[in-house]
Amino acid sequence: MLKGKHIGFGLTGSHCTYEAVYPQIEKLVQLGAKVSPFLTYTVEHTDTKFGDSEDWMKRLKSITQEPFVNSMVKAEPFGPKTPLDLMIIAPITGNSISKFANAMTDSPVLMGAKSTLRNGKPVLLGISTNDGLGLNGVNIMRLMATKNIFFIPYGQDDYKKKPNSLVADMNQLVPAAEAALSYTQLQPVLTTEPQK
Repeated sequence: MLKGKHIGFGLTGSHCTYEAVYPQIEKLVQLGAKVSPFLTYTVEHTDTKFGDSEDWMKRLKSITQEPFVNSMVKAEPFGPKTPLDLMIIAPITGNSISKFANAMTDSPVLMGAKSTLRNGKPVLLGISTNDGLGLNGVNIMRLMATKNIFFIPYGQDDYKKKPNSLVADMNQLVPAAEAALSYTQLQPVLTTEPQK
């Protein structure tokens, strides 16, 4: 199902999630998908305890040969001119969730998602936010109720220390992508096991 599909893969600033996400990008490529990386501005210019941006970018380049979509100018053609079959944003932070749910398109990742929806194609979200059961809950529900937006199954990752935090089970990214290409939500969307 993924072979020959053109997939946009958006990365936002939840650097702690990259270690779980990168193997899934590799799987998409191994399954024959053409993967174009879309990057928010923080991805290429942030060094955290979870890794150096330069190292993450080198690793991404080793996975897919497609050029980085790291500006609004580069993202704009992914509308009618170069349509995607599917746009995945994983991880999508609370900040980007809030913007996406409220039609704010201020990054290449969100431009890619908006263009994909405009073309009637699916968008798959892998959330990673500390306030998913807090102020951002309304934004997540708004996106869940939006046509052609689907979710990688998610749940609480640390309900004792961070009771409002929600993280997608990135191990389900590939089956969730296959389901989204069929305009179907992979179920159950709410996971019962704590995320690692």
